[in-house]
Amino acid sequence: MNLSSPSEIKALLQKNGFNFSKALGQNFLINPSVCPRMAEAAIPGPEYGVIEVGPGIGVLTVELAQRAQKVIAIELDERLYPILDETLADYPNAHVVPGDILDVDLHKLIADEFTLRDEAGDPVLDESGAPRLMPLVICANLPYYITSPVIMKLLSEDLPIENLTVMVQKEAADRLCADVGTRAAGAVTVAIRYYAEAEQLFFVSKGSFLPAPKVDSEVIRLTLRQPGTSAGSSASSGSSASASSAANSAAGAANTDRLSKEDADRFFKMVQAGFSQRRKTIMNSFSAALGMNKADLGELLDSVDVPRTARIEQLTMDQLLAVYKASR
Repeated sequence: MNLSSPSEIKALLQKNGFNFSKALGQNFLINPSVCPRMAEAAIPGPEYGVIEVGPGIGVLTVELAQRAQKVIAIELDERLYPILDETLADYPNAHVVPGDILDVDLHKLIADEFTLRDEAGDPVLDESGAPRLMPLVICANLPYYITSPVIMKLLSEDLPIENLTVMVQKEAADRLCADVGTRAAGAVTVAIRYYAEAEQLFFVSKGSFLPAPKVDSEVIRLTLRQPGTSAGSSASSGSSASASSAANSAAGAANTDRLSKEDADRFFKMVQAGFSQRRKTIMNSFSAALGMNKADLGELLDSVDVPRTARIEQLTMDQLLAVYKASR
């Protein structure tokens, strides 16, 4: 079956009585070059496991299964299950898990599906006696309407994954991968850069989908930070998948520079307050979020060499973290 053929896809969907759901943002890829490139960018080697979000009819799933040890595809739309049974029939290493990615317990899913086992079926243990996992990545063609919530869930739950390679709306890609401290950045940009290095990989035109959406897309890769890596650093857009893999061989371990969950929540609250009033100076937008009067905040800003007249879009990641840490 040619899953890049519009006529074959339409015949498959018609046979199963399937109609596209606008509410679920369903647009299936038909450009034959896109999914192989996504799979190659996401998976460093055949020993990897992959979590896919929203497999649709399995176009990307097939490419992932050809390159990975195991693929778990999380799909919300039960109408697609019989279609996926057919399109993935030749790939026993690919399995569909019903559910909404925003509700799935990913730690449990990973433990259940990606624990390495010996010939007897028993878990392989590491030096500390904990079950060993196969190295993991996440790959997805994300519906536009839930892009940010899904990405933030995947980044913020301290999952043992190396990277997220996802297709998103072009405008969202530009915002998610913008440099902090530029006009293109927003609160979600800061959150992304806190957890990962972001890079834009390649452009995907709206004509690559069935039905065609109104906007173009782009594939981006978010490589989770290693322990001790500064959240102020950023990835160069030209780095290769193999380089990202090597740089993240220890991904999933706790970041020694990572704030506690309570501090992270308060930091993001400060950032969101700043971007909700981005035309105001940080003296006005940060004071309420940090629970500080302006006199004390002014002295705090002086202590970390951040101008009192600055707006949030002018602050780098290092400056934002410095302001927050000084406020604790």
